[in-house]
Amino acid sequence: MGSKTKGCCGWLIVALVASLVATAAVVAIMKKKAGGGSGRKLKPLPVPGPPGAIDSKYGDALGVALQFFQVQKAGKLENNQIPWRGDSALDDGKPAGLDLSKGMYDAGDHIKFSFPMAFTATVLSWSILEYGDQMSAAKQLDPALDALRWITDFLVNAHPSDNVFYIQVGDPDLDHNCWERPETMSEKRPLTQINTKSPGSDVAAEAAAAMASASIVFKSRDTTYSDSLLQHAQKLFTFADTYKGLASDTYPKLQNYYNSTGYQDELLWAASWLYHATGDQTYLSYVTVENGKAFADWGRPTWFSWDDKLAGTQVLLSRLNFFGSKQTSNAENMGLKMYRDTAEAVICGLLPDSPSATASRTGGGLVWISGWNSLQHATNAAFLAVVYSDYMLTSQTAAVQCSGKYYSPTDIRNFAISQANYILGDNPMKLSYLVGYGSSYPQQVHHRGASIPADAKTGCKGFQYLHSTSPNPNVAMGALVGGPFQNDTFVDSRDNAVQTESSTYNSGTLVGLLSGLVTTSSVAQSFT
Repeated sequence: MGSKTKGCCGWLIVALVASLVATAAVVAIMKKKAGGGSGRKLKPLPVPGPPGAIDSKYGDALGVALQFFQVQKAGKLENNQIPWRGDSALDDGKPAGLDLSKGMYDAGDHIKFSFPMAFTATVLSWSILEYGDQMSAAKQLDPALDALRWITDFLVNAHPSDNVFYIQVGDPDLDHNCWERPETMSEKRPLTQINTKSPGSDVAAEAAAAMASASIVFKSRDTTYSDSLLQHAQKLFTFADTYKGLASDTYPKLQNYYNSTGYQDELLWAASWLYHATGDQTYLSYVTVENGKAFADWGRPTWFSWDDKLAGTQVLLSRLNFFGSKQTSNAENMGLKMYRDTAEAVICGLLPDSPSATASRTGGGLVWISGWNSLQHATNAAFLAVVYSDYMLTSQTAAVQCSGKYYSPTDIRNFAISQANYILGDNPMKLSYLVGYGSSYPQQVHHRGASIPADAKTGCKGFQYLHSTSPNPNVAMGALVGGPFQNDTFVDSRDNAVQTESSTYNSGTLVGLLSGLVTTSSVAQSFT
């Protein structure tokens, strides 16, 4: 499987060296452990009914995971349940006459990057749309909605006119030269915008996807807000499609942090969500007839991430092929079939005993693509897998075929379960990578606020807390840390940001994955 994604954080640290090469013996063990796959066609499984009994393991983990969004909130906090957090960044946006105080900090630092933040909102919206009933059954829907709106409120305010969007608050270089709590930071927080002369189609289109998907979430809950989100989404998409260019080309410094490697995937992603939100055939034609061949890279599976939205788009559009779409032309249906075929290639690459399975795994069974933030790809892939398996179940699709072998929705779900279980502690380290879940989890998360006592007076230079070997005084509940090396090892050191830093965008798909596993249920055949 191809990958566009590179490392995402920007300051230099000493990375710990570990073996990153999986042996043929490990792959053989993986195949033996996995099971699944049949040389003959399978029969459809029964369609699940309403949400059933709650699996307490995944329900508890979901409740923990959602708390990280509270940890990451900026602005004037409401009903704050994180005792060591307080109001911060209250003046963000004031130089431009805007209120950009809300939103969420990106990771262990205090920059607001609109690109990954918007991706977080999009996948969180998708998770709610697919699994809102499951979240509700687990009593976790309200925290998910709260987190989503905290981000979309920021995105709305960051779009003050049709062709202007603010993509960053803060200076990463200044920020990374400080180690301080967000509540006491005093360095300048400049604003970065894209406009007609300084384009950023990737960021604008991702924001359009976020607000289009969120508009569906809030449609039955707050009609006025939903309408506003949709209007912003449509205008941002037009802006992104009309004034094409990469934000990281416009602002080369971004290449050190979130260096998007293309904007075509975001345009398809945004148009797909706009079609789901509006039913407007022009968006469907955009992704199929007009730009499918040029932008979609049909037939070549890739890894879903904050950078590359193709695999997510393929799975999202495959739901139209599974459940049907009104008034689609033959050419549009052909395009949708190509998206679904490529989505199946993605799934076939994930199943460990599939003939086309990726060999990029750890001995413990984790999909492993990159040393930096290694859990990102496993979490994202598992989320897509559980969604796709539920599309199959609901449509009574018996199997996917991978080079002559057939795999049922249960096989695909079992892959997702294996990744979730690894994250929650079923791994060679016997360590939960979800902070606050289980009896053993990382104690030195690379996170400024968590590492500094709430009453400490550090100013900008609190680096003694970065380099301390003591556990964090504050628990970053719900943080999904970067994860293990390819030999399944993990070094719990705050200086080891490669493995111990967490990010909001990892949490978005983790919430979706856990919500899909918390109980069994059919998915809605339409979002509207």
